[in-house]
Amino acid sequence: MLPIWWKNNDLLMTNFIVLKKILFILLLLAVNSKSYCWGFFAHKKINSYAVFLLPPQMLVLYKTNIDFIAEHAVDPDMRRNVIVEEAPRHYIDIDNYGTYPYPELPRRWVDAVEKYGEDTLVKNGIVPWHIQTVLYKLTEGFKAKNFIAIMKNSADIGHYIADAHVPLHTSSNHNGQHTNQKGIHGFWESRVPELLAEKEFDFFIGKAQYIKNPGEFIWARILESAKAADSVLLFEKELSKQFSTDKKYAFEKRNNIVIRQYSSAFTIAYNKKLDGMVERRMRLAIYSIASFWYTAWVNAGQPDLTDLAKQKFSEAELKEFEKLNETWKDGKVKGREHEPPTP
Repeated sequence: MLPIWWKNNDLLMTNFIVLKKILFILLLLAVNSKSYCWGFFAHKKINSYAVFLLPPQMLVLYKTNIDFIAEHAVDPDMRRNVIVEEAPRHYIDIDNYGTYPYPELPRRWVDAVEKYGEDTLVKNGIVPWHIQTVLYKLTEGFKAKNFIAIMKNSADIGHYIADAHVPLHTSSNHNGQHTNQKGIHGFWESRVPELLAEKEFDFFIGKAQYIKNPGEFIWARILESAKAADSVLLFEKELSKQFSTDKKYAFEKRNNIVIRQYSSAFTIAYNKKLDGMVERRMRLAIYSIASFWYTAWVNAGQPDLTDLAKQKFSEAELKEFEKLNETWKDGKVKGREHEPPTP
């Protein structure tokens, strides 16, 4: 409660109200600016769970290196601060190519380039094609029994495949910026899994399967994501009408900083309204990643990985990874605007 002398001082009271408004705006910006691919938490979980879908012949290598596979699932996000070409590899604004199921957009890269030009494709995002490029690199890594190539490309492809399963990664309204819903990107792919994944989501999935046509497979996932994008936006807007601002948001401490975050009640209600969409997409991402790893290994001739399981990263290689970790913290994302995620 304010003291009587403060209440009676009109100038002090006015300044106090203004200060409160400024603080509110700053905190609103803090929550609305957080928008990034799945978030560090979810990417690491997805890659980690994918390891357990592999057959014993692969598990011998992947289980031994599960910490690396999980920790470096976020390397592509870090590279966004270093490499200009990185950003478009995480998404495709497929709605810029017409209407669902977007028959105007050729699925083969060479055909798409011929029709639209490489500049247009890069501008709108290239995730379905880049996944196939990394799959080729991973397959070659298995053929050469190259430990570094296998580990690096396994972690990387996991990231890009997971991104392809996110509805807003297939929409030009990727952060609700066109519908006054800025911040929904991070809400769907970071806040929901961080709050509910370990408590409520079921990641008992089954086993990885061989994918006969990886291109066709990943395009099917892209179209699923694109079809769900409208619901992601619509349900948040509808639910927001039922929650007052003080119920929709809450304050929490993160990395020693108090931030204004979507409340637990609003997050749980949103997840229920989505009928478990986030969980389903995470589960499918895990299955897809494991299946791509398995497909690369099979296409490479199913090499024996036992000896590779004994191999370790050199000090120089570990320093390179650490250098990337330091660089992204100080850098600015190149390409589509995003704010660095919370580790």
